[in-house]
Amino acid sequence: MTKQLEKKINKEYRTGNVKNAIELCQIGLQDDPTNADLHVRLGDLFLAWHLDIYNSCQYIDEAITEYQRALETYIDSAEIYFKIGQAQYYKGDLDKAVNYFDMAISKNPMLSKAYYLLAETYTKKVRFLEASLNAKKAIQTAPFRNSRAHYLLSNLYKVSSFRSLKNFFMSKWEYFLSVLTLPLDKHALENVCKMISNLRFFPILLRGFYLVQTRGLHDAIGTYIEAVEKAPGFVPLYCLLGDIYRSIGQFDDAITEYKMAVWLDSLNVNAYRHLCQAYEEQGDYDNAVEIYLKLIQIMPNMPDVHSNLANILYVKGDIPGAISHFQTAVTLNPKKQWTSVINQTLGFVYQEAKNDLDAAISSYQSAYLLTPEDLDIYVNLGSAFYDKDDVDNALAIYRNALDLDPHNAKIHCNLGFLFWGKGDIEQAIKEYNLAIEYDPSYDVAYNNLGVIYLDDLGRVKQAVELFKKSIESNPGYALAHFNLARSIAITGDKIEAAKLYQVAQEINRVTGEIDPEEILEKINGLFN
Repeated sequence: MTKQLEKKINKEYRTGNVKNAIELCQIGLQDDPTNADLHVRLGDLFLAWHLDIYNSCQYIDEAITEYQRALETYIDSAEIYFKIGQAQYYKGDLDKAVNYFDMAISKNPMLSKAYYLLAETYTKKVRFLEASLNAKKAIQTAPFRNSRAHYLLSNLYKVSSFRSLKNFFMSKWEYFLSVLTLPLDKHALENVCKMISNLRFFPILLRGFYLVQTRGLHDAIGTYIEAVEKAPGFVPLYCLLGDIYRSIGQFDDAITEYKMAVWLDSLNVNAYRHLCQAYEEQGDYDNAVEIYLKLIQIMPNMPDVHSNLANILYVKGDIPGAISHFQTAVTLNPKKQWTSVINQTLGFVYQEAKNDLDAAISSYQSAYLLTPEDLDIYVNLGSAFYDKDDVDNALAIYRNALDLDPHNAKIHCNLGFLFWGKGDIEQAIKEYNLAIEYDPSYDVAYNNLGVIYLDDLGRVKQAVELFKKSIESNPGYALAHFNLARSIAITGDKIEAAKLYQVAQEINRVTGEIDPEEILEKINGLFN
């Protein structure tokens, strides 16, 4: 490249005429197509134009092509390998970026900027050990002009400081060093200036917040989009925009904004959390699991993240995975009340999905030790003992629960069921009546008491009244309709009974309370 051509190109670039600078390079290459320096310069211009926030076109591939042409001449150039890696990084092809940075470092082990950008790449890949190691190497090779590497280390320590006092202080120390070395790091100074310039958008943020509070969501979207166009690197704007899209059910748009926030700031925990929630609300559990796992790599000691992941894995049918993450959440144990709830959920999974009643009872008992005043624990523990055919222990648990709340209808109803199972009809009736007394709309208590009157005592009239009260309390209770149909059939009104069986059949298609074959058998039996 001649000095005269170089001056012209630099002049056009400095005055903001990147397009003209590119055209000058291309004219120069027409006269000298093998000029590697011109190819490198053209690659730099394409990359700069690609990164220009006001330019809507994409020129990253053109930049890579020019660097690769230059590499044909300068096959051992660490600088060109770095430039190709940098372009691949901005393109989002992180694996290729890693390969080119490694090549650059192999050619020049003192190339500090390659170590730094390799650390940033590993951060985006959620591989924090490699990120930390390369950030430290960047500092070792250029101790006084690596503010960005210190700042990255500060953030890496910060996200892992949840339960480590040492990492907390290391984060503060690295932040101090990033400030101390800031004046000598040109790129860090550029980033700081850009952050400061974003403060001018604070009034727009306030306006958007006001519109959100007054429910002018579509106006708020317009406001935030306008701000993003003016400050495309300002991460909070993407999260705010994503939150609004989520609130109005535009999940694809919300996910796009959260992904952009994560791309710009790979350690933004809130962006990851909101992205997980958007996938969950959309019903995309596979992607939700993937993002939760990445979030756990960033913040391994956040119990609620493990709990949320466990819930999704349970829905997906991955019971061992769900149990594992519930157990991790319990182990992290932030608060008694919260951990008690997780123990109860874990007990439910053991009981219903694994049929491991001993493990379920152990989990419920752990919950009891944390919050002995929680009545739900007694209900769950009694249910587990009942499923284990340990009726005496189930009775003892429910009686203890009544000491806490003598007027609890659910406990009395469960006691009624246990006494009924033991054959103590009189005590069962007493408990069901108490359940109804304390909750006059308790559909299950009405239904179960009705079954006792119908099947055990043969008192059809009283049974009919109880089933009708159960249906009145819950019109969508298929079993109550079914039992009322059985009672009506006994009185001889087959037409009415058939109607009630059909109602039960329709409701049961949704609720699945009864074996459908049993309903069909009853309907067919009416007229045989």
